[in-house]
Amino acid sequence: MRTDCGCGCGGDATRTSAFVRPRFFAGQLLTEDDLSLLVEYTTAKARLHNRSLYGPGVICGLGVTCDPCGGGTVAVHPGHALDCAGNDIVVPCTERVDVPALVRERRISALGVDCGESGCDDDGDSGRRYGLYARYRELPVEPVAPYATEEPCPSPGCVPSRIQEGFQFVVKCDDFEDHRHNPGTRLLTTLGDLTRADRARTRDRRLGFYTDALTVASLGTGRAFRFDAADARRYATALAWLRANAGGEGPPAPPTVREMTENVRALAAAIARYDTYDPAGQTQLGKDYPDLATVRDARGVLGTACARLGGADMEAAWPDPLRRGIAHAVVTETAARVVPERGDPDAPLEVRMLAQGTPLGHALRVEFRADLGLIREWLLCRLDQATDLADCALRQDIAAVDVPPPLPAPPPDSTEKATVAEVQQIAEAAAALGGAVRRFLTDAACATLNPPCGDSADTDVLLAHLELDGCDVVRVCSATREQVLPGGSAYGEWLPKLYRLRELAERVCCQPVPRHQKPTLPSEGPVARPYADDLLGDWPRTGDLEEMLSLLLTRAPGETPPKALHEQVYTTPSEVTDSMQELARLRTQVADLTAAVEGLRAQLGSARTQVTHLEEQVPERLGSRLAELEGAPDRAAGQGPERDQAQGSDQAQGSDRAQDQPQDRAQDQAQDQPSDQDQASDPAERQPAKPPARRSRSPRTRKPGETP
Repeated sequence: MRTDCGCGCGGDATRTSAFVRPRFFAGQLLTEDDLSLLVEYTTAKARLHNRSLYGPGVICGLGVTCDPCGGGTVAVHPGHALDCAGNDIVVPCTERVDVPALVRERRISALGVDCGESGCDDDGDSGRRYGLYARYRELPVEPVAPYATEEPCPSPGCVPSRIQEGFQFVVKCDDFEDHRHNPGTRLLTTLGDLTRADRARTRDRRLGFYTDALTVASLGTGRAFRFDAADARRYATALAWLRANAGGEGPPAPPTVREMTENVRALAAAIARYDTYDPAGQTQLGKDYPDLATVRDARGVLGTACARLGGADMEAAWPDPLRRGIAHAVVTETAARVVPERGDPDAPLEVRMLAQGTPLGHALRVEFRADLGLIREWLLCRLDQATDLADCALRQDIAAVDVPPPLPAPPPDSTEKATVAEVQQIAEAAAALGGAVRRFLTDAACATLNPPCGDSADTDVLLAHLELDGCDVVRVCSATREQVLPGGSAYGEWLPKLYRLRELAERVCCQPVPRHQKPTLPSEGPVARPYADDLLGDWPRTGDLEEMLSLLLTRAPGETPPKALHEQVYTTPSEVTDSMQELARLRTQVADLTAAVEGLRAQLGSARTQVTHLEEQVPERLGSRLAELEGAPDRAAGQGPERDQAQGSDQAQGSDRAQDQPQDRAQDQAQDQPSDQDQASDPAERQPAKPPARRSRSPRTRKPGETP
């Protein structure tokens, strides 16, 4: 059993070489390698299914819209996407993306240094286009300390125990690579250069008109062609036109040359068919179709027309060299094989070819030989470079085709006759190579129906195209991004329309919006203005946009009809409307209360500011006293050790002062004691005693700015 690629290739981010899953059994010692292998197996299988069954692109949501506030910010709405590696990119909620900041990060990563620029400027980024991408990211989280093991080098510190899947937004140049499989891409690879392919195919197409005619002309040289009513009508119509237009002086105009050549070919074919009959047959034809009585006159008309066409500019009338070769053969072969009174009985092949409407002259045979060699060489060249050929016998069959050798260019107006062997060889080679071309094209077209596996290293998923004007986002376009079709039930009916819709979206959605152009008036003379003929008539809807709308709304064969809008209209009950009105009144009251609370908060803040200002103006000595007064009730209620310590300190200070100045203290106490007369006086007239004035041993110096 093969478990690898067999060619030395290995796995990478988008392709796995082999899948190995763990096998568990009783008594097995499970390690982190076994559990990690199980996680890696399931994750790799899920990613394989994502990229193989669905491919990269947006599954749903992830719409990008302009920010309501404008500027350089856009909004990315919730959604789900897959990158080319099969990773799920899930955006759970609406994200606001700063586009100028992403542009700046892109420039820093490209230059390798931060130049201090803002990321955009008014001139350099005017009209710049970027692509907004979503990128899958993994982040190890929730570190834990591992248990001690017997490993010689255990993991130091904590180890992440979880892998969190996330995303990030990036901007890049607007050169998005479309990962979707387009059958035309593979077909172009098989066909190669389209110019060379078209050259070979058009020559094969011209030979296809002559293949059967050459075969019939070479096989029955002595048999007449049937002349029927259709030939008689062709004869009469062409003769009437040539009688009216073949004469004249000077070369005719290119349109007249083309029409005259077609009528000459038609009349010459009818007369050539007439010439293939013997005299008795011609007499009978004259009886059956009376118009043939003018055959002699018709030959003269053809001679006049051929003489005039001989002096015309055939290159201007027939720009295509392939068709010009046939037109030249019409003129030369008609003049040589039909214009003479009895035709040309010595050239049965040329007459029979002309009777079928496929004239074969000397110059045309030279072209046919060259065309056969060109077709064969192109087929062999493409088969040498084909890598997915399914028609195994095609190369051998092409190599076995007997192509006649090329001939030198003939002299002008040469009437050299062909041989039966040459005609048969050209016919057989044309038939064989024509079949080979069809086989090759069929094989190439069928191979495109097998989409290749994606193998891209760019895992970014395009969300939208952005157009910037300076630092402002002026336009967002999401119509041409990759879209994943997750199910046939939801998207199956769209499949017949998708290709045409995408083609229209390329021209409608992501192109600049057309602007109204004011009409310009000429410098002099009258002004030409069209008349509005359809103002009161039908107004047809035309253009790419109208076609896109019609395609979206018109049912395809087997498609279910779109739902009408009126089927989705619902009425609201009166109970719901009354509740909504009551809820509106409650919201108004809550708003009023909120405003009142905010006013009270503002007044409280102003009062605090005033108190702080007054505290700064109070002197330092009074400030400490105020603090003592503010804290006095707390100390009185507490009776804690702090108060005892304060009293002890005051007593110690008092004893010191008593020792230093005993006399002064005695005098102060004497003054503080009231006299007997004072005690006997009326209490109402008694004045409160003044507190004793404390004296300091040295005069106190007033601080600057302190109140004396």
